[in-house]
Amino acid sequence: MRIDIITVLPELLKSPFEASILKRAIEAKLVEVHLHNLRDYTTDNYKSVDDYQFGGGAGMVMMIEPIDKCISKLKEERIYDEIIYMTPDGKPLNQSMANMLSLKKNIIILCGHYKGVDQRVRDTFITKEISIGDYVLSGGELGAAVLCDAIIRLLPGVLGNETSALTDSFQDNLLAPPIYTRPRNYKGMKVPEILFSGNFPEIEKWREQQAYKRTQERRPDLLKD
Repeated sequence: MRIDIITVLPELLKSPFEASILKRAIEAKLVEVHLHNLRDYTTDNYKSVDDYQFGGGAGMVMMIEPIDKCISKLKEERIYDEIIYMTPDGKPLNQSMANMLSLKKNIIILCGHYKGVDQRVRDTFITKEISIGDYVLSGGELGAAVLCDAIIRLLPGVLGNETSALTDSFQDNLLAPPIYTRPRNYKGMKVPEILFSGNFPEIEKWREQQAYKRTQERRPDLLKD
């Protein structure tokens, strides 16, 4: 998989890809992540990529021209499955969406900034708009990092245990059940005995029951789906 991220703050995005699972995935050549500074695609002497909005109003707007130049250059080099715009009014990111995007080959992610982008960008180039929550950040960079993490960890070979991602919360519209490790008894707080029974069908049944119980208590909305 190849992910191209268009941003006005590439330095903000470097660190998430230089540690832990994402770093190992890139080093193992399971994914390529390329950062593109939008300011490299403007002819403005001041490297400006934004301007005042027509009709008045507070906040600057990212201009269409540098975005067009950057996306067009990338599309000349390869075919992209999705061109994603990170925006608070996009479709909320969920596990199902991450699963679907992990099957793609080439993705462009455009990070919004300032007041947002010229609507013509959204109408002309964008194939999917994604939000990571009902709140506003200073820009789309952190949202893009979250999206990349959610996608990349699902790629074959990225996680040490191939079944690990399949048991994550939300994979089956249930939250993950409680998990435990050593010591077996810590200050009177004991691990459920079922987990030491060796009866794996019963353990799985217990985990399913706990997952359903936890979902019912914390996220009953998931059970409606």
